[in-house]
Amino acid sequence: MLLKSIKSLFFSRVRSLLTMGGIAVGVFSVVLISAIGSIGTQQVSSTMISMGVDTLLVQASDKTVSVKLTDSDVSAVRKVEGVSDAMPLMSSITEAKMLENRLDCWVWGVDKSADKLISLVAKHGRLITNADDAEHTRVCVIDEQFALDTYGRSNVVGKTIKLFLGSKFHEFEIVGVAKSGLSALQGMMSSVMPGFMYIPISTMQRLCGRTTYDKIAVKIADLNADGQIVDRVVNKLNTENNQSDGYICNNLLSQKSSLEEIMSIVTMALSLVAGISLFVSGISIMTTMMMSVSERTREIGIKKATGAKKRDICAEFLLQSVSLSLIGGAAGIAMGIIAAFVGCALLDVPFMLNTMYLVISAAAAVGVGAVFGVYPALKAASLNPAEALRG
Repeated sequence: MLLKSIKSLFFSRVRSLLTMGGIAVGVFSVVLISAIGSIGTQQVSSTMISMGVDTLLVQASDKTVSVKLTDSDVSAVRKVEGVSDAMPLMSSITEAKMLENRLDCWVWGVDKSADKLISLVAKHGRLITNADDAEHTRVCVIDEQFALDTYGRSNVVGKTIKLFLGSKFHEFEIVGVAKSGLSALQGMMSSVMPGFMYIPISTMQRLCGRTTYDKIAVKIADLNADGQIVDRVVNKLNTENNQSDGYICNNLLSQKSSLEEIMSIVTMALSLVAGISLFVSGISIMTTMMMSVSERTREIGIKKATGAKKRDICAEFLLQSVSLSLIGGAAGIAMGIIAAFVGCALLDVPFMLNTMYLVISAAAAVGVGAVFGVYPALKAASLNPAEALRG
């Protein structure tokens, strides 16, 4: 019966192909959108991991201007149970001069622990060292994307760059080019996201005329105890500085989970919107099957006159409807996977698919064929043999 149903698709090839094409487009949209959502979630997740999701960021509360972060605060945080390391941070969104280019950049003042707390990896040259921090040297580690945007290549070690800090430009020697998890994201958003620069925090303090810090990056040992460690760190700083509510601690791990949940909801919502086209395709299947019943009225009459039962006729037309949607759905899934793969290759991001969405798309395609094929199948099965033969 299955072979008969498939053969019947070729009675009107153009109409069948158009119907299958409609199903394919609907499934293609769902698969592509779900792939984009999965890949986007993975990229954001890997970016946050490379930034250090096991890192807490401590800063003074907005409620007070008297609280400042100092070396003693960094030492106090390092003694908190569950903290494996702590590093002071300074940051400033400013301007950089390199060759003839003036570009926005985000300058970070860091010490030797930067590679541990934000997974900073030197692709060329080296990172900031203890000697750089102790001697207030004017050296700089720049992000790979910034080097590519300026020189067209990643290895620019030995070149100089001017950074605007403390109301004027200062010249720095580039001693390293960092390849961080941010690079992939910056490659796609280079026109929006500024380049990252890393300089010794002592140098940044001297140039900006400060002895305090903006934040303290805190690396935690147990990700499952992040909430408890947040409370311990905040309580420790409040106790050490006689404050009641002087500090806040941002948990990147909880922010990562929230962001992934939001992106999953957005992906599902967009997939549902794309799935509306499957409903439209279902109407097309019903129209095609109704026309098929009209064209094959005499054939149906002959089959019923020779002993075919209602359930046999109904099953044959229902299988034809499901076959239309199944073939169209398979084509749509294949096109969606290919499009996602090509897009990943062009953007140089890892290819991945959520198999759950593939299964849902295939099931939806079959379901649409079954649901919208029921009425035409029942109509074919209920034809009177004598009237059908006259038709």
